[in-house]
Amino acid sequence: MKAARFYDRGDIRIEDIPEPTPDTGEVLIKVAWCGICGTDLHEYLDGPIFCPTHDTPHPISGETAPVTMGHEFSGVIEALGGGIDDLEVGDHVVVEPYIIDDSIDTGETSKTYHLSPHMNFIGLAGRGGGLSEKVAVKRRWVHKISPTIPLDQAALIEPLSVGYHAVERAGDIRPGDVALVGGAGPIGLLTAAVLKAKGATVVISELSTLRRQKAQETGVADYAYSPQETDIVEEISKLTDGRGADIAFECTSVNAVLDTLFDAIKPTGVIVVVSIWGKPAQLDMQKLVLKEVDLRGTIAYVNSHPQTIKLVESGKIDLAPFITGKIMVDELIDKGFDTLIHRNESAVKILATTDPALLHRP
Repeated sequence: MKAARFYDRGDIRIEDIPEPTPDTGEVLIKVAWCGICGTDLHEYLDGPIFCPTHDTPHPISGETAPVTMGHEFSGVIEALGGGIDDLEVGDHVVVEPYIIDDSIDTGETSKTYHLSPHMNFIGLAGRGGGLSEKVAVKRRWVHKISPTIPLDQAALIEPLSVGYHAVERAGDIRPGDVALVGGAGPIGLLTAAVLKAKGATVVISELSTLRRQKAQETGVADYAYSPQETDIVEEISKLTDGRGADIAFECTSVNAVLDTLFDAIKPTGVIVVVSIWGKPAQLDMQKLVLKEVDLRGTIAYVNSHPQTIKLVESGKIDLAPFITGKIMVDELIDKGFDTLIHRNESAVKILATTDPALLHRP
């Protein structure tokens, strides 16, 4: 079968590899669509980061490079390994793409399995990936979805789960709460979508005109301002009668954005840092102390997929507007990575498939 394989920084190859077969407790999925994630771009430009090297196997998967890429994917069950009786061939599914040691409690009440040692992801550290025709996945990580959700939109449930967990980390959201989101990239937009679904008033700070337009066109932002043209702190003050934002989300890894969130948040407010920082940040500790701000981190998701899927199935979140491109896996570098690296203001989520019939389906 065809698959996109990570060999090293700047070296991703489209190759023919053997089709997987499901072992006991595994599900064989025929992949429909797979999104290109910012993490995939980082691997291509700066990796290996999450991906293993040729010489050092991942501690859990045991795999070395090359590995099949792609962790944001949807598909249809093609076969079931032994011991699975709660899914059927033909079910539409998405994957919570974790690689986690078998000794870790990943039950439905766990809130920490995503923080376990050597945690990694299917499509980055081995065990197949969504940028291929088929993938075999442990039953635990497979989530059935309603066939009413188009499979292209379903591929966005994984990144939407990142936004869901980030909002969950902020605590209880009450209708009318004012949320400030710094950055309108894919995760900023999807975090805003979850906030809107929970009844918050959403303000987005974003330099890019096109991204601000996308935030308002999709309805995930009530207000979208450029910090170069507008005093974000002043606008938040006006909107809240001088109180400040109830919650804020840092989605850029830009220090100036974090500083703005501290100035705009209300005393005792919560700031959630969603972005991955490649270098240490500077923080005015007096602002944290004198306002009793609660600064929280968030990474990926933990038992977030079921509730995220319910939000989409209920119609509270429409994922269609966030799909800005569809390509064949063969075009991954030229039409996928190149677009997202060099023309990312107009692109939110580009999806790839190995099935030409899906690409040309209306």
